[in-house]
Amino acid sequence: MTAAIKSAIRDEALRLGFDAVGFAAARLAPEARAHLAEFLARGYHGDMGWLAARADERGDPQALWREAQSVVMLGVNYAPEADPVAVLAQRDRGAVSVYAQGQDYHDIVKARLRALARWIDERWPAALKLFVDTAPVMEKPLAAAAGLGWQGKHTNLVSRDFGSWLFLGEIYLALALPPDRAEADHCGACRRCLDVCPTGAFPAPYRLEARRCISYLTIEHKGHIAAELRPLIGNRIYGCDDCLAVCPWNKFARACAEPGFRPREALAAPLLAPLARLDDAGFRALFKGSAVKRIGRDRFVRNVLIAIGNSGERSLSAAVQALLEDPSPLVRAMAVWAVRRLADADTAASLRATYLQRESDAAVRAEWQA
Repeated sequence: MTAAIKSAIRDEALRLGFDAVGFAAARLAPEARAHLAEFLARGYHGDMGWLAARADERGDPQALWREAQSVVMLGVNYAPEADPVAVLAQRDRGAVSVYAQGQDYHDIVKARLRALARWIDERWPAALKLFVDTAPVMEKPLAAAAGLGWQGKHTNLVSRDFGSWLFLGEIYLALALPPDRAEADHCGACRRCLDVCPTGAFPAPYRLEARRCISYLTIEHKGHIAAELRPLIGNRIYGCDDCLAVCPWNKFARACAEPGFRPREALAAPLLAPLARLDDAGFRALFKGSAVKRIGRDRFVRNVLIAIGNSGERSLSAAVQALLEDPSPLVRAMAVWAVRRLADADTAASLRATYLQRESDAAVRAEWQA
């Protein structure tokens, strides 16, 4: 009977547009919990205090919801059609991570999860809960346990069918279903993902130091990005796909079929100068319905200014100078850094003399004095 239930749920999930479906017991292996504890103990989570705040629930699905017996793990393919890192060579344009170039995936995946949850509840009325980045769930170890893939050396999920490109969601069931066979690790001796990282964010295989990760720095980190890391960020203005893009298993991936995940023209390889001119209203309008919206205008323009500072394009200097009087100290500080990278010595000295004496924020003053 339980095998028939699994088969029916799998068929319905695929009909609803999920590309990968697996079943796991509502528990995590001791190794996964130990890995989380080590990650937090080393402070690798940086500003992401929410990872530590509910670590007990994150490490045990039944601590999050004690009725949970099974987990339905679901994946949606978002593989790009084009080379996701080709934009890195276009220094006057910004690189936005593939996952954020289209509609916010949370909205699409959650709608499918809700439809599947309703369908399950109508046939087997037992309590259930669904999640897509909305609760402390270690979804990558659960996805591996459910057979969707394995956690590669870059700590992300790798699928034999979809490479690095799966959005994940899950439904916890108060219904005992036999788990699928866990996927084995197929990374072998390969270390392309480790070696390609611009900032050296992997201290060892299967270990991520988030505080050096460009995705963390450009999305999660709220403050000033360390000066030594800024040149390494290049023109990445929201996230980084380098370690995902080089994975050899991507040769089996096929471009996603979901229209909502296809890149908006404004986000595929946007020019940096117009992005630097965005005010709050313009930012909200441009990124409505996008995952980019969550970081807010100031952090986003901070990232754009770092990309401009790394561009070597002196023609972008005017766009930067206009931000030396921005209301946000975060933006002003990066404008100073970008000016000092692009302007000639006389112009930089003149701007320093003009703005340093009127600057009250310590971090911005420190950029002028660096």
